[in-house]
Amino acid sequence: MATYGYVRVSSVDQNEDRQTFAMSELKIPADRIFADKISGKNFERPAYKVLVEKLIPGDLVYIKSIDRLGRNYDEIQNQWRILTKERGIDIAVIDMPLLDTRRGKDLMGTFLADIVLQILSFVAQNERENIRKRQTEGIAAARARGVRFGRPIKKPPENFSALVKQWERGKLPIEELLSLTGLKEATFYRRLRELRLIRNKK
Repeated sequence: MATYGYVRVSSVDQNEDRQTFAMSELKIPADRIFADKISGKNFERPAYKVLVEKLIPGDLVYIKSIDRLGRNYDEIQNQWRILTKERGIDIAVIDMPLLDTRRGKDLMGTFLADIVLQILSFVAQNERENIRKRQTEGIAAARARGVRFGRPIKKPPENFSALVKQWERGKLPIEELLSLTGLKEATFYRRLRELRLIRNKK
C-alpha cells in the first residue's frame, strides 16, 4: 500500500504551502505529493490525472479538505465514488477526520461517512456560489461608484487630430504615427473611428 497526497489551489498566484505542510506533517514523501494550480471548474488537471493513474487498490490518498476534490456537489461526489469504488483506494480528509474510509468499514461507519460527505459537498458548493454572488454584487456596486475594470483606457495625445491629418494626406507613415501617438495599431484605429464620428457631427 502506498500513501499519496493531493494538493490543489485555484489559481497560479495562490500558495499551496498550507496544504503541502499538512502533507509533510504526515510524513508523505515529496515525490508522492501531487499538486495542481488550476481552477476546479473541471477535472482537466494534469497532476490529478497522473495520481489517479498511479493508484492501485489499497492505496491511501490524503487531501486537506473535501473541496480539493471539486468545487460543486456533483464533482465531489463523483470523484469520491471513482476513487473509492472504482479504484478501490482509501481517502482521508485531514480537516474532517470522520471522512477517512479506513475507519468504520462496517455498515454504520459507511452510512455516517456518506452523510458527512454529502453535507460537506453541499457546503462546498454553497460557499462557492455565495463567493460568486458576493463578487458579482461587489463589482456591480463598484461600477455604480464609477470604478472601471480591465485595462486603463489608452488616451491619444492632444495633437492626435493633427497627426491624423498628416497621415491621411500621406505625409506621415503609419509606423511613425503609431510611434508618435504611443498607440498600438488596433487602438489607433479605434481612436480614429471615434475622431471621425466627432468630425461628422460637426
